[in-house]
Amino acid sequence: MWPDSSETQELLASARGGDAEARNRLLERHRDALRRMVGLRMDRAVQGRLDASDIVQDVLVEANRRLTDYLETAKMPFHLWLRHIARDRLIDAHRRHRGASRRSVDREQPLVGHAMPDQSAMDLAALVRDRQMTPAAAATHHELEVRFQAALETLDETDREIILMRHFEQLSNQEAAQTLELSEPAAGMRYLRAMRRLRALLEEPPSERGAP
Repeated sequence: MWPDSSETQELLASARGGDAEARNRLLERHRDALRRMVGLRMDRAVQGRLDASDIVQDVLVEANRRLTDYLETAKMPFHLWLRHIARDRLIDAHRRHRGASRRSVDREQPLVGHAMPDQSAMDLAALVRDRQMTPAAAATHHELEVRFQAALETLDETDREIILMRHFEQLSNQEAAQTLELSEPAAGMRYLRAMRRLRALLEEPPSERGAP
């Protein structure tokens, strides 16, 4: 999902040398990935008043303002730095539109706003789907995708987040660990646990999901 790192490194080097065009290209080439990252996490209640593109534009303006400081220190990969700014902006947007007293975006359901990209959803659904799933459940791609998305939304926020990062953003375990401020083994265990829970939900008959 995120742009090729080799070209990003070239643009970063040029930007450090004072190339203004490289700065602009560096930010612009990450616009689509940022929009996807934000769109997957927008709360439904916010979408009627705010588009993901609006948040992304704010992110890019903020990133441009802070880019010189980043270039001097570069404590994390550029795309992780951008998504950190995006996450903060998204939290601010949710608080602003839902009220400061409401739950933060960290406790919202981040998948209810936008349908997931078909191929990413189907690839992950195939990965976690049990071979013994009934023919009725696997009869059509549409039915499987609906079951998959419903199951993913049932997971708690920490499980959903690492699945989003690993599969939909295609971050490595090392990148996910750095983003979550975990050790790599801890991030790997969190991912495996989330996948086991997702698999278990997909194996449940739809009538039992959410039952006490």
